[in-house]
Amino acid sequence: MAFDFIPWNHLIYIIGEITVIVILGALVISFILVIISLYSIRQKKLYFPKLIKSGLVFLEGLMKAMFRFLGLEDREMLSFFIKLHNSMNEPEFTRIPVTERAIFMPQCLRSSQCPAHLTPEGLKCRNCGQCTIGETRVLLEQLGYKIFIVPGSSFIKRMVKKYRPKAIIGVGCLAEVKEGIDMADKMGLVVMGIVTLKEGCVETIVNWADLYEVATLGIDPASIPEDLHTLAD
Repeated sequence: MAFDFIPWNHLIYIIGEITVIVILGALVISFILVIISLYSIRQKKLYFPKLIKSGLVFLEGLMKAMFRFLGLEDREMLSFFIKLHNSMNEPEFTRIPVTERAIFMPQCLRSSQCPAHLTPEGLKCRNCGQCTIGETRVLLEQLGYKIFIVPGSSFIKRMVKKYRPKAIIGVGCLAEVKEGIDMADKMGLVVMGIVTLKEGCVETIVNWADLYEVATLGIDPASIPEDLHTLAD
């Protein structure tokens, strides 16, 4: 008995057409989202953040390839992704009590002469005054934050499992913050990223005012120590 292959050929043809349409649709949508993203970057203002965020979830690889094709540097691209992520997470972060938040700082912010020793929970700051981490840590702890100075992501995972914060602020270089955001998203945490002004392994720099601005979201201004305002200024 001979089999009739015509219906199968027709089905394969339809599948091929659908595949082409899906690919073309993805390309068109990605191109539109990239144009919106580039315009947002140039104007330094986010347009349609929810739409861009949704696109990144499904089309991140394709959009990154288009960004590079259009001449956008990786640093600009990462900065935009972090800014977009922070903008999307800000409302939810604001609603979470500060006692359920944690801040993770990289050990590279400390002085090269730092006397602190590494413990299972990261560096234990001795508030020696050789850098500004000690003063900042004390003030943020007064607000109710748990502060950790860590050398890597393995410490972050360990502290999250132990203390179970609902929201975290991650400080680091561009690549570290992007990696931390991806990791926190997988762990179901609300995360905000703060990028350092200077990259490297020793005595890096962060704009403390940026950290202060994020850390005080949702907190009654009357409960913020005056010293924290001064430090931010």
